[in-house]
Amino acid sequence: MVKQENSDEAEAVAHPLLQDLKSLEGQNSSSSEKVASFSGAVFNISTTMIGAGIMSIPATIKVLGIVPGFVLILLVALVGEVTLEFLLRYTNSGESSTYAGMVGESFGPWGSIAVQICAIITNLGSLIIYFIIIGDVLCGSQSEGTLHLGILQEWFGIHWWNSRAYALLFIALFVMLPLVLLRRVDSLRHTSAVSILLAVVFVVICSAMAIYALCKGKTQKPRLFPDFAHQVSVFDLFTTIPILVTGFGFHVNIHPIRAELGKPSDMRSAARISLVISIIIYFSIGFFGYLLFGDSVMDDILVNFDQSSDSTIGQIINDIVRLSYAVHLLFVFPIMNFSLRANIDELLFPNKPILAQSTSRFLPLTFVLLSFTYIVAMAIPSIWYFFQFMGSTTIVCLTFIFPAALILRDGHGISTRRDKIIAILVIILAVVTSSIAMSTTLYNSAQS
Repeated sequence: MVKQENSDEAEAVAHPLLQDLKSLEGQNSSSSEKVASFSGAVFNISTTMIGAGIMSIPATIKVLGIVPGFVLILLVALVGEVTLEFLLRYTNSGESSTYAGMVGESFGPWGSIAVQICAIITNLGSLIIYFIIIGDVLCGSQSEGTLHLGILQEWFGIHWWNSRAYALLFIALFVMLPLVLLRRVDSLRHTSAVSILLAVVFVVICSAMAIYALCKGKTQKPRLFPDFAHQVSVFDLFTTIPILVTGFGFHVNIHPIRAELGKPSDMRSAARISLVISIIIYFSIGFFGYLLFGDSVMDDILVNFDQSSDSTIGQIINDIVRLSYAVHLLFVFPIMNFSLRANIDELLFPNKPILAQSTSRFLPLTFVLLSFTYIVAMAIPSIWYFFQFMGSTTIVCLTFIFPAALILRDGHGISTRRDKIIAILVIILAVVTSSIAMSTTLYNSAQS
């Protein structure tokens, strides 16, 4: 026994690196399941951005024109990246690992509650929007007296089992429920990757159709700038901003994803890569979607694909586009649900352990949220009220106002004069543009 111990000690002295490697392997094997991958973070952030907002980008380009539209996409993405840097800097300097907790360090309990309420409204509204769109694609919808058949009704005829209530109930139970029961956000990296792939498929098909129509001479000449003479006013331009803000409003999911990263410092790089991916996809769908349908492009481009085609191939392509987008939203749903559930739990049980470690809180909250979004989606026929409200209020607060307010409050004493000037400009831009957008939307609604 003594000889064996002496031989082990001699081996440790002779090969100290070997002993270190063994200890590191033991640590990695015990904690490997707790560390999220960098690529998973990129996929999850990108999925947060490329949600339902992608279908409104072509209509946004129609209002703004190609040049101002592209400039505005870049501007919103740039401001979003600046406020992300504000958030990460204060997260690294503070003790809290959640968005609400970090704001609470600077503004107290009411600051935390304000963030949680905005996050709950934003995420809950997004989930309801996803349910409604999926229902429209699969089960049809009716707008302005026109009945639009869903894919299931086109393929199998109109039956009770492919009505909106039963089809969405089936999807909620057998597709969404297994995904929302996952307790780690990194577990969603594969579905997020598929979601991004389907968004790319959506863009590629639109691009190919636009190029084909261009070669056949069937496209309209796209406008580079707004048509102030006939179609839009200066105030109408502001109504497009909430759509883009909704698209780039990924800040609400930053902290859950960052908390599982092996190196939290990688969060900044992952977010920047995701921003580039989203900008490319938004540019592509905005340009080719507008080129394909011209001034006839609808607020929801899926409605343009909900048309009877002259050929069987055309109809198949239309169905592929709509179905791929519906499945894309199915996989966006769980990543937004993760943040919603976390914020509700933090609001209701602020001093309890992590939600994923408490089955007594995790399961009831998951079932209640899924049931509630299903019921509300069945009761509300239109999604655009959610888009217009969230893009001008809660998402603006989460993406721009709260991060800028942290810089001005400077609770950790790390803000520079340049930071504070930028923060003031961000708040002014956010408040002014959101106010004009809301006022114009309400005025247009009253007129119509």
